[in-house]
Amino acid sequence: MRTSICLFVLLLVACGGGDAQHSGDSEPTVRVGSKKFTESVILGEMVTQLARSTGARVEHRRELGGTTVLWEALRRGELDIYPEYTGTLRQELLSGRNLADDGALRTALAAEGLRLSAPLGFNNTYALGMKEAEAEKLGIRRISDLLAHPELRFGFSNEFMDRADGWPALRDRYRLPQKDVRGLDHDLAYRGLESGAIQVTDLYSTDAEIAAYGLRVLEDDLHHFPVYDAVLLYRADLESRAPEALAAMLRLGGRLSEAQMVKLNARARLERVPEAQVAADFLASSLGISAEVHGEGLSARIWLRTREHLFLVAVSLLAAIALAVPLGVVAARRPRLGQGVLGLAGIIQTVPSLALLVVMIPLLGIGSRPAIAALFLYSLLPIVRNTAAGLAGIPLEVRESAEALGLPSFARLWRIELPMAAPSILAGIQTAAVINVGTATLGALVGAGGYGQPILTGIRLDDVGLILEGALPAAALALLVSGLFELVERAVVPKGLRLRGESESR
Repeated sequence: MRTSICLFVLLLVACGGGDAQHSGDSEPTVRVGSKKFTESVILGEMVTQLARSTGARVEHRRELGGTTVLWEALRRGELDIYPEYTGTLRQELLSGRNLADDGALRTALAAEGLRLSAPLGFNNTYALGMKEAEAEKLGIRRISDLLAHPELRFGFSNEFMDRADGWPALRDRYRLPQKDVRGLDHDLAYRGLESGAIQVTDLYSTDAEIAAYGLRVLEDDLHHFPVYDAVLLYRADLESRAPEALAAMLRLGGRLSEAQMVKLNARARLERVPEAQVAADFLASSLGISAEVHGEGLSARIWLRTREHLFLVAVSLLAAIALAVPLGVVAARRPRLGQGVLGLAGIIQTVPSLALLVVMIPLLGIGSRPAIAALFLYSLLPIVRNTAAGLAGIPLEVRESAEALGLPSFARLWRIELPMAAPSILAGIQTAAVINVGTATLGALVGAGGYGQPILTGIRLDDVGLILEGALPAAALALLVSGLFELVERAVVPKGLRLRGESESR
């Protein structure tokens, strides 16, 4: 056991400090966020490059999962600024406050210590859309026309399914009868329309895919959707911490028309131009600001993501080992208490990983901390269960012999019982480690990086190469971790115990 822990400590040191900040530099860092759709990433890159043009140090946390994640991170001070939409602020984040105009909205935000920029120049409203040919065949031009077609299959982005201005309110407003309604990733919805798996989905009005996929945008004839003017939402203290950087970022106000935004989205989504380059080209042509974009090579990207991924897995696993092995000992020695411990660990294991990550955000913020906490909790059950099972499987005569020798309880545990249970304990740790490698890919949704980052980007851009850039190393790492524990077992567990374990497993 000590050998395996030492290996992971060395691994942790090699991984670096995860979210470590440049504490030795007095210059403040401007932390920019963006949501996990192309337009938000492009706007985030524009803001990042504008701030950097003043000499400020800037971090861009790209593709964070969900509006609430960025909102909470901004309020907590983990982000300084991110692109948002006025309709989202009124209908989702500050719903129920009856904010009639932008003045009321700014007052409500000021109470949260937040500020709102001038509109960037375009309205990216929600809409419903379907294939042009199918809409023409069914005679559907308005959302109200959907009333006559209850058989249609709807597929909406997961966030739209629960938003205050999303599907529930839209359904009630138009009295829509459709029952076949499912939630899915926004970027996958277009492929669902193309394949015929769904027939109606929610759109962002500036999506380049509307024209590319030949979609008809249905008229919102009851005017359900509000105006979604694009704005920058930022912390009030940024005015004093980084005034020059803020002034540069606010230059984006009024510079983007809807047609321009559609073209920028098309360059990134359809022409596969990196968002950073799309942003740089726009800033050069519109504001005369030149930004040099450095693209990392494949090997450098994989090495960076590997370090981030290993950091998440190693820290969470070490913490789980430190707690779960003692809990397994307790479970073996006190069966009634052990049932409760195993039951609680089992309940945690059944919580969906994405839900657990979201629950952690109000407690731990964004970045590696919520991801590590979630992975830690998921690691407990296999280690506790295997530790308890390994100790319970020690023959009674061995226990009696140890007691007859007069060994104290702790000495019996440390010198006899744990070594004999080592094959089972290591198997539990191995299972937890492999689970962690796979589950850690979801950490990218909360800004933890790792192999999940290229997977998320690949899904968003429909780029199989990027998906494989994260998926293949994750699979390779899982196999490597599994093989590492096989070697650890050979080094730690005496051959006789290994052979005994193998014979019993047969």
